[in-house]
Amino acid sequence: MYKKKLFIFGFLASFILLVALACAAVTAQLTRTNLKQSIVAQTLLTEHQQLSSISYRLFKQLTDELIFGKDANQAKVRNKKKQIDQSLEKIRSLELRQRQALGKVVTAGSVEDTDELASLINNIIAEFRTVAASDTASPLNQRAQLQLLLEDTIDNQFREAINAAVVRQNNVVTAINASIDTLNTTIVWFTLGLGVVSFPFIILGCFWLFNALYQPLTVIKSGTQAIAEGNYDYRIPAGFDDEFNSLTESLNQLATRLAEHENQASAYRRQLEVEVEQRTRALTEANSRLTQIDARRRQFIADVSHELRTPLTIIRGEAQVTLRQDSQPNNVYRQTLEAILEQAVHLSGLVDDLLLLARAEMSQLKLDLQQQTIGPLIAQQLHAWQRAHESRHLVTDITPDVQSLTLYVDPQRIRQVLTILLDNANKYSPSDSQITVTATLTDAHVDIVVHDEGEGISASDIEHIFERFVRLKRQGNGMGLGLAIAKTIAEAHQGELLVSSTPGVGSAFTLRLPQDRVHESTAG
Repeated sequence: MYKKKLFIFGFLASFILLVALACAAVTAQLTRTNLKQSIVAQTLLTEHQQLSSISYRLFKQLTDELIFGKDANQAKVRNKKKQIDQSLEKIRSLELRQRQALGKVVTAGSVEDTDELASLINNIIAEFRTVAASDTASPLNQRAQLQLLLEDTIDNQFREAINAAVVRQNNVVTAINASIDTLNTTIVWFTLGLGVVSFPFIILGCFWLFNALYQPLTVIKSGTQAIAEGNYDYRIPAGFDDEFNSLTESLNQLATRLAEHENQASAYRRQLEVEVEQRTRALTEANSRLTQIDARRRQFIADVSHELRTPLTIIRGEAQVTLRQDSQPNNVYRQTLEAILEQAVHLSGLVDDLLLLARAEMSQLKLDLQQQTIGPLIAQQLHAWQRAHESRHLVTDITPDVQSLTLYVDPQRIRQVLTILLDNANKYSPSDSQITVTATLTDAHVDIVVHDEGEGISASDIEHIFERFVRLKRQGNGMGLGLAIAKTIAEAHQGELLVSSTPGVGSAFTLRLPQDRVHESTAG
């Protein structure tokens, strides 16, 4: 719509401009034509005056010829006659051009009078020749003829003819000048009229276009400022020309999309805040766990140092006491060596436990897998443990399907796990309580369960029961490596070590081994 308004305004302005240019071109052409005719008229006027002057000089020379003889001034007479002919020829040519340009009405008599003037000049020259050729014996008669020629023909006829031509040409010049003046006046008034007509139109047109452009631009500016300030719910009103309505629609769509993006960004920020909070919480928990692990590591180092210091101190003490004595019976040396051996075995076991855990961490724990009937293996280990702890009441229940079941296991490591579980049950349960060991086949697993009737394990402690270097605040003074070693051996067999406990009732540790154990020489 606004484009159409611009087109209409431009078309009308161009039309007025074309009219003004056309009028200027026509005016220029008319002015040029009038100037040419004015020049022609001025030239004709000058030629008539020059013809009059040359003719009078010729007549004077002819008169001198009559007075001084016929041979006087012949050359000058011929020259003047030639100039008169040339002037007459030029006058005829200019008068024909003038008649073609101005018409016969304005130039009436000019061409015809010129022919009569030429004929008159020729007649005057002929009369001079006649007077010159008359009988010189009659001077009075010749004088009368010359007087008639000078007074009547030249002074009256020729002068009137020349004056009439000059007057006529002056009238033509006056008419042309009047036409030029009229044309100039017309141009001035036409220009003023065109200015009076077009100036209000241009002013009104500019005001019309300005209003048609200013109002929508003001509204759009206000809308864009509101959107730029973050007010994405603001909508620019329509009701303008099609171009501005299209622009406002695009800006409103932009505001809608910005609002959507802002909402998405807010949702993303909230989600990010939640995720950051979660990650921060997780990092805090991880840091707390690391702090706890570091504390346990330090405690472990202290415990290891203590555990290593005790047997080493005993070994050193026994050796020093024995060496200070000059001579002792063999039984004294044997007792010393037995004490040193006992401590060395204890140290060796401690080093083996630490080495096992270290190898498990580096996936280098080696298992000596063998095809083994699991029932007798469990029974032998329980029998051996019972002999070492005769005071404990140990109850076993191995189902028949487990008695004859063959698994690929490392017998030594399985015995080690059973010993750890039995020792824990013995350590953390009353001496007069019962320890129960069951072995059952469940789905594709063999479950070996060691159940005690001790005080149980709290829910907060059960989460850390299998961590290394963890010692619960209960009875015993171990290193806190037993259950970690047992769990590592179970996982090396692709099995599990599970625990369930009820405070005040007791705890049950389950060694779960897969029935379809794959033949392997190592496990990690």
